[in-house]
Amino acid sequence: MLIHQAHLLDGRIVDIRVSTEIDEVAERLTPRLGEDTFDAAGGTVIPGLHDHHVHLRAAAAARDSVQVGPALVHNRTELADVLAHAPVGEDGWIRAVGYHESAAGPLDRQLLDELTPAVPVRIQHRSGVLWYLNSAGLAAVGLPDHPDGRLRSYDNWSDAVARRDTSLAAISRRLLRYGVTGVTDATPNLGADDIVTLTEEHRHGFLHQRVHWLAPGKRILHDDSLDLDELADWIRATHRENRAVALHCVTAGQLVVTLAALRAAGVHPGDRIEHAAVVPADSLAELADIGVLVVTQPNFVAERGDQYLIDVEPHDQPALWRLASLLDAGVRVALSTDLPFGDADPWASMRAAVHRATKTGAVVNGSECVTPTTALTLFTGHADRPDVPRTIDAGQPGDLCVLSAAPAEVLDALDGELVTATVVAGHLHPVNALSER
Repeated sequence: MLIHQAHLLDGRIVDIRVSTEIDEVAERLTPRLGEDTFDAAGGTVIPGLHDHHVHLRAAAAARDSVQVGPALVHNRTELADVLAHAPVGEDGWIRAVGYHESAAGPLDRQLLDELTPAVPVRIQHRSGVLWYLNSAGLAAVGLPDHPDGRLRSYDNWSDAVARRDTSLAAISRRLLRYGVTGVTDATPNLGADDIVTLTEEHRHGFLHQRVHWLAPGKRILHDDSLDLDELADWIRATHRENRAVALHCVTAGQLVVTLAALRAAGVHPGDRIEHAAVVPADSLAELADIGVLVVTQPNFVAERGDQYLIDVEPHDQPALWRLASLLDAGVRVALSTDLPFGDADPWASMRAAVHRATKTGAVVNGSECVTPTTALTLFTGHADRPDVPRTIDAGQPGDLCVLSAAPAEVLDALDGELVTATVVAGHLHPVNALSER
């Protein structure tokens, strides 16, 4: 297809011929016989956005789950009321997501038995790494004697829960509306069958984005089971299979042990640290020296920053969700949303990277702000080289995001409402034709 009058971020206005890759970029190109055309009308065209850390199946399942986050639930009575009126899925479970202790305090099986219906109930913590099950739920997964009903997300118990048959079509359409042309699925236990399913959904047109995945080299770390030698051995074994590792680090302890393990085992070019939610100042130079990529989510500053200001000691707050200091230290960085544990809108994540503002307008770590151009660029990396931006040049992938405004307005607003069309592998998806259903 041919896109006319595309305004590039560098100020040029060009025509772009695109198929599976960008074929030509010139000041003026003549349409070929039968070629589809689209008039950008001077609006900005950028490389399609790539969200470098999402969980597709969890995102689809979350659409059919009960929301019990602190924005909707404020005490135990409200939590009990929400669960009492929650629909029971075809699998026999009530599935709730987004929970945080600030909503109704710590949860365990005893409390859930008091609050929940006499059917299996599982509630996911908003971090995504923990589930709370009532006694009926524990019996259903073969753990009737479990002491507290707090189970890690990707442990073996989850195999006993039938996966809900959820289509990715609605999630895919939503991402197209934001100009997202590719995603990296960071689910740690994706098996061959899961990857085949994702590939088939893409082939049949339910999932439009190109999909990259981290499994089987993704690993979630937990503070209560950190073992430097074991982690270094696992990294070595993964590298021997010529696979990179992706290590989930959300605490300072997890990051320190990860860096020591990478130092001991050596680094594969594709190795990544996911999240890096807390980065002590003395870890910045080591991150840069080791050369590992950090994929982080500034959107959590906007989404959860007010709670951070309550829960995190003031002297620890400068280490939260660093960005500018990572880049200044020479660390390789890319951005993502962590959908569905973060909001799916990459433009909101960019705004958070630029302004560091919470929902109430407080600023968390203003020294970590970056420019709009930097924030946007960190969402345009290659799937396998997230810190290497794609460009609007011949030979680049044929994935584009078309916006209705000139570059200055796009960079000033960083607003997904400006997206008018998304192009994936040369196929045009006008935003006004995409429903949310």
